Amino acid sequence: MIVEPHGQRVTVMGLGRFGGGVGVTRWLVEAGASVTVTDLQDDAELAPALQELAPLVHDGRVHLRLGGHQDRDFVECDLVVVNPGVPRPWENRFLLAARRAGVALTTEIGLTVERLPRQRVIGITGTAGKSTTAAMIHHAVEGLGHRCHLGGNIGGSLLGRLTDIKPNDWVVVELSSAMLWWLGDAALAFGHAGWSPHVAVMTNLQPNHLDWHGTVEHYRRSKESIFRFQEPGDHRLTAADADPGQAIPLAIPGGHNLANARLAVATAARIGLDPEAAARTLESFPGLPHRLELVTERDGRRFFNDSKATTPESTCLAVAAFDDSRTVHLLAGGYDRKADLSRIVELSPRLAGLYTMGATGRSLVDATREGHAEFCETVENAVTRAVKRMKPGDVLLLSPGCASWDQFQNYELRGAAFRSVVEAVQNRLTKMKAPI
Repeated sequence: MIVEPHGQRVTVMGLGRFGGGVGVTRWLVEAGASVTVTDLQDDAELAPALQELAPLVHDGRVHLRLGGHQDRDFVECDLVVVNPGVPRPWENRFLLAARRAGVALTTEIGLTVERLPRQRVIGITGTAGKSTTAAMIHHAVEGLGHRCHLGGNIGGSLLGRLTDIKPNDWVVVELSSAMLWWLGDAALAFGHAGWSPHVAVMTNLQPNHLDWHGTVEHYRRSKESIFRFQEPGDHRLTAADADPGQAIPLAIPGGHNLANARLAVATAARIGLDPEAAARTLESFPGLPHRLELVTERDGRRFFNDSKATTPESTCLAVAAFDDSRTVHLLAGGYDRKADLSRIVELSPRLAGLYTMGATGRSLVDATREGHAEFCETVENAVTRAVKRMKPGDVLLLSPGCASWDQFQNYELRGAAFRSVVEAVQNRLTKMKAPI
């Protein structure tokens, strides 16, 4: 059953900072709903998102409840649209109150997929590589002359683009484990049918996001919902469906990116496209911002922004993307989520240098052997010190292995700071006529 918000009182729970809350709020207003946005964060923390909604707030079409939730916003309404990132929604007291009051619950992704032509939807999930694989599939499909739209967890909302999606277009949707829980177990609990895409792609599956899911089993079940509700004639793909020997001339480094590309090509082939032609399109794939993104190359020295790497495992993958770790100057550290950082420590003797920062910076240095790491505290200090030691052929890699929240609001701002500092250091050294 498709939710029709016209004339309804709708509460949006969790505006967030990445576009989904703004997108769904705008769409609900345009659909004729009266909207209240409530978020635990205050107006200062949500400033960029609120700026986008300012005209709607000024006109009285959107009401704000920031810095905390109130019960009445969840029981005196017709519909609650929940940000999928809200922790443990099955035990959230406000959502439980809404259910007791008979209020319907959904999400931005739920409103989206029920309006998409399912037979043209390619859904991608996985513990690692899902964003890159989704973007590669989108790049290949468009590169071979087909209209294609990209959305979901990769950023922004497809709701505002629904009128632009034509019957023969393809839609590539990245799906997080939380989104899939809402489309699977939550939908069934609310008496609705579960949803899976026509083409479902799983990059890999390893324990993750246990702070949200609680158990490995819950996480795995949520991820596997991408296949659970498929119908006869649908397609499912995993890494086993990719050609392990296929040569793809990628511009971005790393064996893991080559694996992503092979899975993207296998997906393109499954929807009827020429796999060799699809592989050739990926030669021009530029990579995603903050994911092993080449910032600049100068005098044989390369600078990569991998700020999205917020786990030690992803940092190890990033270092392994380069042929010789002894050429890699690694910037690591950040917010302390109590993760085991020993894998980064173990890397240190094989690196050209390890420069640590943030809340975990000192503990990383303390855990390494003397001389193998240097505590720099900030991104700026780390870049400055590393650049002085770089030689032609070396790589400066920001791949923190930790979240950003100790010094930055999100990993994007951390990556932007890295880019800015690299540019500033280069300009300063140029003025000094000292090549780097």
